[in-house]
Parts: sequence; structure tokens; C-alpha cells
Amino acid sequence: MSVNNKAQVGIIMGSKSDLPVMQDAIDVLKVLGVEFEVTIVSAHRTPQRMFDYAKNAAVRGLKVIIAGAGGAAHLPGMVASITHLPVIGVPVKSSNSIDGWDSVLSILQMPNGIPVATVALNAAKNAGILAAQILGTSNEVIGNNIIDYKEELARKVIETAVQVEDTEF
Repeated sequence: MSVNNKAQVGIIMGSKSDLPVMQDAIDVLKVLGVEFEVTIVSAHRTPQRMFDYAKNAAVRGLKVIIAGAGGAAHLPGMVASITHLPVIGVPVKSSNSIDGWDSVLSILQMPNGIPVATVALNAAKNAGILAAQILGTSNEVIGNNIIDYKEELARKVIETAVQVEDTEF
């Protein structure tokens, strides 16, 4: 486990094959100045590891968990059933996936009482941004980083709009 004693966000995934998708969450959390840790926790192949991770996450200082999974995608929901922390699920289109719909629905269709915030298929970047927004409600530095990030997004759109408007069609 890539343990970071200052981590506020735990990024977990069902297998290493999910890492290329989950890398987007890692990258955006770095940009936003959020400390995180990364590991593999399979709901099906290592259920005790998953249970221990979820049960001890808050004690270790985590504030949010981002859980990515493909196929049956039970990891986010099972983790949410064990911890009181917010869990953000990232459905991953995997090699055994039904175009990713199985993952989306497995994470999205949680029973009442066990919520999982669900982002779009392969949208780990949005999961990272959402985790930072959650933390930013009580951390002024992270909150300001989110504001700056969104202002930069807007600036890029305006810049592109001006380029398009100046184009002769």
C-alpha cells in the first residue's frame, strides 16, 4: 500500500488494470495540492483487505475514498457499507465489461442508506475534483485551489471561443 501519513484521500481500485483510468484522479489531486494514497483492494479477491482498509480509513486520517472498479464493480459500494466516510465511485470500462454499463449500474444503484457518489464511466478526474471540493469546504487552501482550477478552465474556454470567433469560415 502506498501509505501517506498525511493522506486525506484514499484512492483504491480493484486491480492494477484500473490504474490507467485512476491515474487521472492522482494527477488532478496533485494539481490541487491534496495529499493522497493509492493501493489495490479487490472486493472479490481480497475481501478481508477491503474490510480492513474501509474500517480503518478514518482512523488513519482519510476524509474521502475514491474507489474505481470494473465489471461487477462491488468495491465502491462495499467500502461505503463499512465506512462512514464519503465514497466516490469510478466505474471502469474493463476487459470483461459490457461496454462499462455493468460497472456504472453496479456503482450507481446503491440501496438507500449506503450512498456512493458516482462519476461518469472512466471519469476518475472528476472523482479527484469532487474529493477536493469536499475537502475544500473545511480547508481554505484546497478550496482556493479549486477556485483557481475552475477559473483556469473558464479562461481556457474563453480563449478557445475567441480563436473560433476569429476564424474565417
